[in-house]
Amino acid sequence: MINVHHLSGDEYEVKVGGITQTTHRVTLRDADRQRLGGKDVTAEQLIEESFRFLLEREPNTSILSSFELPLIGKYFPQYEREIRERLRQG
Repeated sequence: MINVHHLSGDEYEVKVGGITQTTHRVTLRDADRQRLGGKDVTAEQLIEESFRFLLEREPNTSILSSFELPLIGKYFPQYEREIRERLRQG
């Protein structure tokens, strides 16, 4: 279970269920949302799919508690290409 909640401005709270529930604070600027997801993808859609991407690679307890969404690409170089493909496929 991934629950994305807009806090204010560029800040979002993401709760991830599992054996241990985790809460993450994610910063997503609109320019990054458009670059990674396109103009028709909401911030919540992009963040949720990004967490699915992360959860395929690591447990929720290993995901940083606070980060800017583009940081994922520094840990996983294929992230930007793959997230665009996933969002295009709907």
